[in-house]
Amino acid sequence: MFRPVRLASLLAACLCLAPAAQAADKVSFGLDWVAEPEYGGYYQALATGIYKKYGLDVSIVQGGPQVNNAQLLIAGRLTFDITSNTFLALNFAQENIPFVAIAAGFQKDPDALIAHPGRGNDSFANLKGKPIAVSADTRASWWLYLKSKYGYTDDQLRPYSFSLTPFFTNPDDIQEAYVTSEPYLVHEQTGQWPVVMALPDAGFNGYASLIATSETLVQTNPDLARRFIEASTEGWYSYLYGDPSPAFAAIKAANPDMTDGLLHFGYDQLKQRGIVDSGDTKTLGIYAMTDARWASFFNQMVAAGLYDKSMDYKAGYTLQFVDHGFGVQK
Repeated sequence: MFRPVRLASLLAACLCLAPAAQAADKVSFGLDWVAEPEYGGYYQALATGIYKKYGLDVSIVQGGPQVNNAQLLIAGRLTFDITSNTFLALNFAQENIPFVAIAAGFQKDPDALIAHPGRGNDSFANLKGKPIAVSADTRASWWLYLKSKYGYTDDQLRPYSFSLTPFFTNPDDIQEAYVTSEPYLVHEQTGQWPVVMALPDAGFNGYASLIATSETLVQTNPDLARRFIEASTEGWYSYLYGDPSPAFAAIKAANPDMTDGLLHFGYDQLKQRGIVDSGDTKTLGIYAMTDARWASFFNQMVAAGLYDKSMDYKAGYTLQFVDHGFGVQK
């Protein structure tokens, strides 16, 4: 009659000896702008518990015009961040900064120039010699490509105020934009869709929205990087091809200025334009990168005079965590 008591005692002893559940690894992840549908995969992974499933306790840190998350990453205050475009990753290599791009969130750069319809500003070639408002970052990146290809000059540059007010007040205004947001806002305000000249349509083949981290983390804790990329990949597939409402709710909670209309427009543009899932990702998985495409972009920028051809551009990225077909539906 003492058998149940003895079994219970043994079970209690085993439980006491068992290791405690391992705490989730804390990850701080910096965006390059405020919460928008362009970050839906990350908010989906957070809202649905995908990060938690991978043993990650992720905090998403929003960016914005007054926030430089790249500096916070370099200072060690972020674990990962979104590096807006391929230029920034190559600048790591050019300036011997010990950080690398480990995944490409966007296969197509969503940057664009917008103009008013009916003003003769309906192609990149037609903009030569005309005033164009772009940000300081753009002046040091894809503006140089447009200069090289279309003969633009710096005399055309105008300040970019991160506002559509100049566009609404000047029918000849031309300014940079994101295909996932400003066209919708223009239409909402004016009832007309602007002319949208998307950067990939100019032959620009750089990646965008890359995830970057330190070389030290890649070398000392590759499992953390792998789990973050795989969890985020799962978040993107869930967001794009499942129910995006958890991400929508999380984005609106983080950014109360976000409207339902803009959320759905941005989401639809991501899918229709194949910004996240197209080309190599169809076989290699979301976040795909290839040496061939990096080489193509680098050579394109060497021709534009941005980089010296002797630069070790491969130091700016690693394919260690991508191209494994993770999440691809067979």
